[in-house]
Amino acid sequence: MNHPTAPHVVTLGTAGGPRWWTGENAGRRAGISTAVVVGDVVYLVDAGTGVGNQLMRAGYSVGDVRAVFLTHLHSDHTIDLASLAVFGLFSLRPGQDPVRIIGPGDRGALPPVSARATTAPTPLNPGSPTPGTAEMFERLMHAHATDLNDRIIDALRPSPSDLFAASDIGIPDGSGYHPNENPTPASMEPFEIYRDEWVTVTATLVEHPPIAPAFAFRFDTAGGSVTISGDTAPCENLVRLAAGTDLLLHEAIDFDWVERSYGGVESEEAKASMDHHRRSHTSPEQAIRIAESAGASALALHHLVPGTTPAGVWRSHAPSFSGTFLVPDDLDIIPFGGTGDDAEAGDPTEMAATR
Repeated sequence: MNHPTAPHVVTLGTAGGPRWWTGENAGRRAGISTAVVVGDVVYLVDAGTGVGNQLMRAGYSVGDVRAVFLTHLHSDHTIDLASLAVFGLFSLRPGQDPVRIIGPGDRGALPPVSARATTAPTPLNPGSPTPGTAEMFERLMHAHATDLNDRIIDALRPSPSDLFAASDIGIPDGSGYHPNENPTPASMEPFEIYRDEWVTVTATLVEHPPIAPAFAFRFDTAGGSVTISGDTAPCENLVRLAAGTDLLLHEAIDFDWVERSYGGVESEEAKASMDHHRRSHTSPEQAIRIAESAGASALALHHLVPGTTPAGVWRSHAPSFSGTFLVPDDLDIIPFGGTGDDAEAGDPTEMAATR
């Protein structure tokens, strides 16, 4: 794959949801993951199913990744984090700085029980039911200890604990955040979570109940900026984070599919699922309004639910947006800002078809 020199994203996986989507178009979209590429450095946002293979298909390896950012700890955003680390042992170079893994901390409290529950469900792992990023990564590596100790002791491979450094995002004091009572404080200002010679990454809390905390991230570079929404309902915090961004990647859900899937089912489980989708996600029309409010130059819909909805359904909303509107496929390249040396690097419409 030929990569542009301007800062760009590679949409490694564009499907959302904790499942393998079946039916027409099954398998066309891998689980959600985005590579932000600046120079020769790759920053991953989320690690959905298939991320390792998609990274290879894009022409990169785990050895090119400097940091992994997790928007939140739902399984469709984290399910292949373990494979990145375990298989990544064979890609990382001796003496390379540890790959940072940066994501939400411990929730600190279980979510409220659904109002539709007839009896309170029993939580899994009650001793530590809401681990954050650092604890989750440690437990994942412990779960693979049989394999990893073979590599470490017999093949003299390094330990993942030496090659990866997982940490939790600290929420600023005084924000008013509470996982149940105030998961998305109004008027929250974006705050810095990472900086190196290529990027400055800022974050804000977004609205994705019942999980908390849930973050959106913005990457600012010398050549331009990209903002990635994570999973969220329409949220003013995101509008503030994305103000003037060159490219906004925003989740989208097909609410017609939600109605077809759950509307005629009378079980409490189906009703609770419909409740969740409607209060926790964003329609294409809502994503467009958010992008317009933020003054984003380009909007790309991703984390598409379901992952099998025909692209034409999403693209039908393009006339409603005043900027560049994209519905990328997996492995599409989208530049953000800058000019670079590639003639097409400044044209997101053309580049989004490049794979």
